[in-house]
Amino acid sequence: MKRADRLYTLMMRLKDGDLHRAEDLARTLKVSIRTIYRDMDTLAASGVPVEGARGFGYTARAAITLPPLNLTEAELEALHLGLAAVGAGSLPDLAEAARALSAKIDAVLPQDAGPAPAPFGFATYPFAEAAQGFRHMPSFRSAIRARQKLRVTLAGEAEAHIVRPLHIDYWGRVWTCIVWDETARDFASFRIDRITALATVPGLFVDEPGKRLSDFEPYGVSGST
Repeated sequence: MKRADRLYTLMMRLKDGDLHRAEDLARTLKVSIRTIYRDMDTLAASGVPVEGARGFGYTARAAITLPPLNLTEAELEALHLGLAAVGAGSLPDLAEAARALSAKIDAVLPQDAGPAPAPFGFATYPFAEAAQGFRHMPSFRSAIRARQKLRVTLAGEAEAHIVRPLHIDYWGRVWTCIVWDETARDFASFRIDRITALATVPGLFVDEPGKRLSDFEPYGVSGST
């Protein structure tokens, strides 16, 4: 069973208000008791109203729950952006609620193999940095549709790059942009929140062999904007 499915199953078990021993939960879910302990810590840290302790059992206080939702990448991106915007606002109670909701979503997102990703939404870096990336999103999307060249300067680099924006990727945590870098004469992929300056450049571009998204090796044959 995937971790996200297991966490959801545990939440459903705890909703009945009964006391559940870690040993019983581990046996039912076919995992170790240590795994149940870690899962309970994750649920509690994510805002699920878990009560109990190791060696005694766990239950949950009454709370508002939602049915399972199937989100598209675009919907997840919109939720990510909305949480970060609220978290960057001036109302402390809503900002704290946004952080708590971000943690709950992070607890049930599928986990890919490899290094642990940054928490969903915005939890690992300041809101100001996230906002810096968000403000460039409309310009990038517009430039991709219009095939408009851009002049981009990245944090830590003095030289600006003239690029052909090809595609925006959302990896569940951050936005990246794939471009053909005319300055370096090669493909490049960078995080949009690393952009410190962006401006349009006169002149549009057309597809050329070797400079198209379909020529970018990770995409192989084709891509979408």
